[in-house]
Formats: sequence, C-alpha cells, structure tokens
Amino acid sequence: VEVVGEPADYRDVSDSLTIGVSTAEIAGESDWFDLGVTISVGGRELPLADLLVALASGESQLLLDDGAHLTLEDPRLESLRQLILEARELADSASGPLRISPYQAGLWAELAALGVVTEQAEAWRRKAGALLELEEVAHHDPPATVDAELRQYQRDGFAWLASLWELGLGGILADDMGLGKTLQALALICHARERDPGVGPFLVVAPTSVVSNWVGEAAKFTPQLAVSAVTDTLRKSGRSIDDLAAADVVVTTYTLFRLDAEAYRQAQWAGLILDEAQAVKNHQSKTYKCVRELAAPFKLALTGTPMENNLTELWSLLSISAPGLFPDPRRFVEHYARPIERDGDGERLARLRRRIKPLVKRRTKELVAADLPPKQEQTLEVDLHPRHRKLYETRLQRERQKILGLIDDFDRNRFTILRSITLLRQLSIDPSLVDEGHGDVPCAKLATLVEQLGEVIAGGHRALVFSQFTSFLAKVRDRLDREGIDYCYLDGRTRKRDQVIERFKQGTDPVFLISLKAGGFGLNLTEADYCFLLDPWWNPAAETQAIDRVHRIGQTRPVNAYRMIARDTIEEKVVALARRKAELFSGVMDSGDLFAGSLTADEIRGLLEEPSREYRGQVGEAPAKAA
Repeated sequence: VEVVGEPADYRDVSDSLTIGVSTAEIAGESDWFDLGVTISVGGRELPLADLLVALASGESQLLLDDGAHLTLEDPRLESLRQLILEARELADSASGPLRISPYQAGLWAELAALGVVTEQAEAWRRKAGALLELEEVAHHDPPATVDAELRQYQRDGFAWLASLWELGLGGILADDMGLGKTLQALALICHARERDPGVGPFLVVAPTSVVSNWVGEAAKFTPQLAVSAVTDTLRKSGRSIDDLAAADVVVTTYTLFRLDAEAYRQAQWAGLILDEAQAVKNHQSKTYKCVRELAAPFKLALTGTPMENNLTELWSLLSISAPGLFPDPRRFVEHYARPIERDGDGERLARLRRRIKPLVKRRTKELVAADLPPKQEQTLEVDLHPRHRKLYETRLQRERQKILGLIDDFDRNRFTILRSITLLRQLSIDPSLVDEGHGDVPCAKLATLVEQLGEVIAGGHRALVFSQFTSFLAKVRDRLDREGIDYCYLDGRTRKRDQVIERFKQGTDPVFLISLKAGGFGLNLTEADYCFLLDPWWNPAAETQAIDRVHRIGQTRPVNAYRMIARDTIEEKVVALARRKAELFSGVMDSGDLFAGSLTADEIRGLLEEPSREYRGQVGEAPAKAA
C-alpha cells in the first residue's frame, strides 16, 4: 500500500452544530429588519449557501473539506431552511439581504422554536415593553362618526383597542357574548381611518352566519364605512383582491379566506379582525396557518370563549394576535398548560394571568349587570319512563364493559369509546334515536318540553329550543305539528338561513327549534326570552352561547333558561364534567379556583361510574324538578 499525502480526518461533528439567528433594525425603515443567520460546527462557520443547496437536494449528510461530516436530518436545519425560504420570498430580490417583518408571526414563531434567537431588534423590544407597561389605557373618545351611545365598559374597551392599535400590537377582546364586541371593533376601525385616512381596508374573517351581522351592524352604527361582503370564492364571484381595495371593511368567511389565502396575502391590510375567533383554536389546522401567515400591522381576536377545552386553544389565539408573547407551543404546554390543567398549579396560573392581562380584555355580564335584564337558569330533572329506564340500564351495562376494556389504550380507541358515549347520551334522551324499533317507548323529555312550552306560550312569551341531535329535533317538530304549535326550524342543512331567522324575528311563531351547532353563535334573537337546552354537552361554552342568543344587549325582559337532564343517566356526568371545564375557564380568564380541564381517560371512566347525587345543587341557580 502506497500512501500519498495525509489521510482525511473523517469524523462526525453533528453534536457540535450551533445555529445563530439575529435581527437588526434597518436605518430609515420601521417595519423591516435584517435577518442574520450563522451556522457553525466545532467552532467553524459553514457557508450558508452550500448548506442550503445540500438541504434542497435532499442530501442526508454534508461532508466538509477537512473530513468533518454532519447529518442534515436535524429538524432544526429543516426548520431553518423553511424560515430562510420564506424570508427570501419577502425580500425585494433573490440576491438581496434577508429581511423579516415584526408582523411575520410565523417567522418569529419559527425563530423561537429553533431555540437559537441571539438578538432581537430594539424596535420589537420597545413595542413589547410599551405593551407590558400599559398599566393605564390612554384616553380616547369614540369617534363622532359612530352613530351609537357606547356604554361605559364599551368606551373602555374601545380605548384599550385604540391604544393597542397605536402601539402596533394586537390583542384579544374576550367580552362575554352579547356585550357588543362588534360595535367596539367598528369604533376602532373608524378611529384608525380618522387617524390615517390613507390606511388600507380592514379584513374581517367570521363564521358564515356572522357575515350578514357585520354588514347590518356597520350599516346601523357606522354608515359612512364602505363594507364589502365576500360570500363566494373570488374566482366564482368574478372579483379580484384589487376590486376590494376601495372598501373600508372587507368581510369574508373562514372557509373562503382559507380557499383564497394566497390572494389575500397579496393585499395591504390595515388590520385583521377575527370574529368568533375560537374557529382557529386548533393551531394544527390549515385555516389557522393561513390566518397566522397573513401579514397585517394589527390583529384582533373577538371571542367570548378564547378557550373552550384547554389552554392550548388560548395559546393559538395569542400566537396570532401577540406572536411574541409565547412563541413556542411546546414550551407553553410544558410551563403553563400541563402544570395548570393537570396539577392545579396556582402559582403558574397567577403568572399566566399576569402575562396575558395587557393583551386580553374581558368583561363578564356580572360586571355590566345594570345594562342587562336578570337571567334565571334552572335544571329540569326528568325521570325516564319505566320502559325507557329498562332499555337504558341494559344497554349501559353492555357499553360500560366495552369501554372499560378499551380505556387503557384511550388514544388508539378514542373513536370507538366516544361513539359508545354518544350512543348512551342519545339513549338518555329517547331510545328511538338509537333503535327506531323503540318508537313506541314514551319520551319523558319530549312530554316535559311540550308541557313547559304550553305555559310559555300561554304567558305571551317566545322560546328557543336547542339540541345537539337533529334526529331529536325532528321528533320535536313532529310533536309540535300534532299539538298545533307554530315554530321555525334551523340546522346546518337549512337553506336560506337568513330568511328563516328573519321570519322568527319579524313574525309571531312562538318557538324556534335550533341545532346547537348551527345556532351556537352569530344570532341575535332577543325577541325570545325563554331558552330550553334539551341535552347537555361537556363543552360549557356551547350552552352559554346558546343562552346568550337571548340574553344580550337589546334584551328588555328577564330571561329564563332551562337545562333538561335525564335523572340517573350519563347526562349527569356530562354536566359535572362541563362544570369542571367552566371552572378552568373561570380560573384563567376570570377568577376563582382551578380544576382540571382536559378530557382524559380517567374522566371517561368517571362518565361510566354509578350515578351520584353530588352534582345536584351545582348546576344552575335554582334546580327544579319535572317528571
């Protein structure tokens, strides 16, 4: 063997990989920052271009000229490649310097997730510092162009929004449902356009059912604003983003925004307003990603329920409206969500509330009680007919054994388990929902509802009736037809939804049957003053939203809400679980003690335990009994 020269010192240096990312303010430009990236192994800086070429080519290893080699399958490198590609797309030219905007929420999150941020621009720190030091909201009078007399809490909310807007920072307006969040947002838009007449349009993204409400509210309170509603894809409607530039406010739906996300990214927006923002609570959904990536100098989330099931949902909204507060979802779960939800860590809870306080404005109906009529909530406990009880107990034992046999591997068997629980919930209501052969078995809930509605109608009142199961609403329809009671009907398949709603609002039908999913938000039905919830759900926000269709600003009569619970069934357990979740929400957003909030395998077991009486007296303010 003849050896010529020195053999290369082949060695794996993957463990010594370090990535540095920094930002520096660009002179004369307030909205853009230079983005610097350095990659080193063993103290030696690597050429960024060579590394990116290797990553783009799908190489698994990179060999350096001195024999050192490193794996390119490090997830940090893939994240970095995506980050640089996105930053490059924002640059004026392919050969120009990498730049990043402080409003590029997705990029900032990726930077923090890498764990390699070495420096932030002074401008970002200045903005964040101003926000965290915002102990008192600057005084702002509502614009004279707003044709409404704002209540004091609404004036305070507007002043808070105006202060955030002037700082160039977003937030979450989380007032209870029915307290006028839309009006406060419209006042902010008028304020922004007065301060900067040349500012572009505000983009409002809302559920389909709420788009018409925005158009109506704007016409009523801010008629000088030009509002353009987008109710179809841009291609089908024959419109382009440029056609919308002349509007003051553009309102579209979450679905249409997602489908045309690329077009919306091309426009210059004065701000983004997300109504019923819980629609993007899942940070893994495509709609969330589209919202997060939209560049806007101001992002506002409007929602009465910033979290419905767990703290990660609150993180999703904060990551959009205030992306620099908790950039990394994994660290948020480790430091806040898990200790608070599972361990009841009061210290972490207090710290979280302090952190989010400057960014979240929430007023409950109790704080503005003088502006609303009284609300009475009652629980109607219904005893099953003996034949119904026998069918329920027989099926309960079968499903209990099945579920308990699967519960140890809850994640793998989640669908089967939840399907069995849904079956038991339906069986608690009416056995014919599970087996049409039991159609002759008396339904105590239906009989109780008809009896209650008779008293409501006789007293000159009107009622909303909610159920999660359209199959049960169909049985209610049949019964009302036989009783000669007029009604309106709305579920997710209803066509000409607006016409149905208007018929109830302008007509005299005493009853409005609504599926919980179709009517949970976006409706203002103060023409009714009674509300019946035919079946409970473990998400307390869903029931609260239903009741708030009638108990909201504009209601002049006392409101009565009834939750109908089948005694000694799984429904009692669902109510208890909903109460725990409501206390989690209250612990984070309002005040009070904290209880666990996640739907776990242990909670599933709890649903199947023998019924207890502990929940009684805790559900509603004045439990009532109905046989």
